[in-house]
Amino acid sequence: MTISKPVFDRLGLGMWVGAFLVVLGLVLWSPYTRTVMQAYGYGSEAFLSGQPLYNLQSEMGYLYAPAFAALYIPVLKLGPYLGGVVWHAVGFAALTFAAMRQVRKLGGEELPWLLSFGLFLAVPMALGAIRNGQATILLTGSCWLLTLSALEGRRAETFFWASVAIIAKPTAIIMLLLVGALRPRLIPVLALAVLFVLAIPYAFAPAGYVNEQYGDFARMLTSMAVDKSGHFVPSDFTAPFTSVGVPMPEFAATIVRVVVALLTLSIVLWFDRKLQPGMAGLAIFLTAAFYMCVFNPRVEPNTYAMIAVPAGLAIAILWREEHGGVLASVLSTVLFLTGLTGVERHMHDFFYPWFRPLAITFIACSLIWWFWAKARQKTLNVGPVAHG
Repeated sequence: MTISKPVFDRLGLGMWVGAFLVVLGLVLWSPYTRTVMQAYGYGSEAFLSGQPLYNLQSEMGYLYAPAFAALYIPVLKLGPYLGGVVWHAVGFAALTFAAMRQVRKLGGEELPWLLSFGLFLAVPMALGAIRNGQATILLTGSCWLLTLSALEGRRAETFFWASVAIIAKPTAIIMLLLVGALRPRLIPVLALAVLFVLAIPYAFAPAGYVNEQYGDFARMLTSMAVDKSGHFVPSDFTAPFTSVGVPMPEFAATIVRVVVALLTLSIVLWFDRKLQPGMAGLAIFLTAAFYMCVFNPRVEPNTYAMIAVPAGLAIAILWREEHGGVLASVLSTVLFLTGLTGVERHMHDFFYPWFRPLAITFIACSLIWWFWAKARQKTLNVGPVAHG
């Protein structure tokens, strides 16, 4: 193995935990610097006082479900220091736990190396969202754990992680639809999780007020999908076209999203049937995270933190299975360096918003191709894998 195993057995994990401890130190030093938690707090304060949660004239501000505003109240009450530490710790713990559980599912040799090397590659891209306290980190961990729980048929865990994912961000509905297609018998559990999350605000506020917020929430989601008059610049697959002065028409972009969604569904269904269970979970979530980043009309640079850790682990397993090689080396380098494009203002201005969708598309498509080739090879050698 080209990458020295003794070096990365603990180096990557140490960097991952060490970077998070630095983040906690920065939170305690200056809780209002580089954070989106003020928007979350605004939502909870508005919910407590019975004020509107959403500004339908702006594409910024509070953009989450009413349940998020209700459940974020304890964090708000803890204050900017303790509350900031708790919030950051919850998201970080969920994502780290998901990565550890995924590595155990992969099995085989050198599991500490897989986890450590994968996290090492993910640190640069994930750290910005972790520092800002973005719900993307909690969304990633909960969607990943939802995927693994559903593939194992664990109903209670599926319900819990589906609920957490929906609370974290509305885009989690994409993951729920995908899981429902993979495991139709879990559709009632997923539907119950959605109903549970929708019901949460009614336990904390009058029904009339909550109904009004759900109406505004629905209008906000619709307007964000079609209104391009605001100053928000998406970093999705349309960004390269916008950067060269040839913006893609919204109708064409919608067609692309629908076509890729169907292609994503067919790919994950094939992975579920052909890959061994541990590797299938990683391949499925990587494919879903790729879609949720690159084809999400509301994606921003830090949203790509969602694919950082699964891509890092996928590159690590590629490196282990192929004993290094050109593809693993190139993907490792691209993932790590892509995360560094935002560390300096001039570099960020040059690469924003076009570079990350291109780089992540290259990484994700290469890994998806490798997973497909791996499953294809196994199918040719031993025949179809029976699904239990």
